[in-house]
Amino acid sequence: MMYKQVSEELLSLIQQSPSCFHAVRTISALLEEAGYTQLNECDSWKLEKGGKYYTTRNGSSVIAFAIGEELDDYHFQLTSSHSDSPTFKVKERAELKGKGGYLQLNTEGYGGMLCATWMDRPLSVAGRVTLRTADGIEIKNVDLCDPVALIPNVAIHMNRNANDGASFNAAVDMLPLYALGEGEKVTLRARVAEALGVRDTDILTTDLFVYNTQRGIEWNGMISAPRLDDLQCVFASLCAFIESGKSGEASGAIPMFCLFDNEEVGSQTKQGAASTFLCDVLERISGAAGLSPAEHRRRIANSFLVSCDNAHAVHPNHTEYADRNHSVFMNRGIVIKYNANQRYTSDAVSAGIFRLVCEKANVPTQYYANRADMPGGSTLGNIANTQVSLNTVDIGLAQLAMHSSFETAGALDTYYLVNALSAFFGMKLCFAGNGKYRLG
Repeated sequence: MMYKQVSEELLSLIQQSPSCFHAVRTISALLEEAGYTQLNECDSWKLEKGGKYYTTRNGSSVIAFAIGEELDDYHFQLTSSHSDSPTFKVKERAELKGKGGYLQLNTEGYGGMLCATWMDRPLSVAGRVTLRTADGIEIKNVDLCDPVALIPNVAIHMNRNANDGASFNAAVDMLPLYALGEGEKVTLRARVAEALGVRDTDILTTDLFVYNTQRGIEWNGMISAPRLDDLQCVFASLCAFIESGKSGEASGAIPMFCLFDNEEVGSQTKQGAASTFLCDVLERISGAAGLSPAEHRRRIANSFLVSCDNAHAVHPNHTEYADRNHSVFMNRGIVIKYNANQRYTSDAVSAGIFRLVCEKANVPTQYYANRADMPGGSTLGNIANTQVSLNTVDIGLAQLAMHSSFETAGALDTYYLVNALSAFFGMKLCFAGNGKYRLG
């Protein structure tokens, strides 16, 4: 794809993915369009050479893989990214009756968001619901699409210190205004039911989230949009993965696209990177190939994971927050992330291998590390490695205002990551012994 097309398709995917459930539905549709067959975790799997498959867990995580025609000594080459973003989750009893006749949404924070960026923006609600049926339940995604709420600021006349620094109480300051009065037609559940074409009494329970309805834009070589962390990396790795499958087996490895939920809240869920999801899928692939447990572990030891999650670009107004020797910038290439305490998994081996991949793709790289007195967050690589031990590099794209409701990144960097990961999936990376790796 050309650079402009990449940006347009990224912004389209973001617009179609107001929640993690919608992201997985959008990605599943793209995989099926590219010839991938869905596998249900509850069913027996029959995998064939030349087959393309994907499976989901919880409707918010997905793993896809392609099996080549001739794989006598295969290993796995994987990317990982995450489907969730910081936001506000709507509680089960959604409405709060406030003073003055106001009706507010009863929410709680999901992940570590920049609260001020959520104020005075039109907000909508999306997620999933469970519906009662004659013999059980049915799960459906829902997106109200139109703005239905807003978190209003207090006027400067009433809070003269508003610009002197602020703290926010999630139970007081961050509750969205939903309506000016009560009434059956106004309730969120009634609106969700109407969007789904069902009765509100059919709704058993919900997983609903507030989201910013503002559309993403490209401007002056940059893109600004909701949920760039981490849908920018999701999009780039998905494009590269699908492209790798168009020409059949290119590298002698099994390419895998992994998308996990709940990274923003620690990944300790059945569908998070700390779950058995990846381990289970890898074992089922090797089991279908008739490999013994020992032989499967040998293939794992020769595999490689690229953990993709965005990094902090130098801030134009606060360059002092960046490490002087590890400052990264938008549109200057892929960021390789390091941390002495292993919050990022990059080491001399994995980073060296990935540098060669980028060189082959003619993609520039840059190095990121936090200032020594400013500990950063962790990401998918080290968490996934607690379940499946793989050579792993943590990479990302430089962005501003991470965890804002509207983030900014370099438009060219998405294109760089698509090209680098296409090269990654097209190579065969394998351990050659005596401390050497071979890139075929």
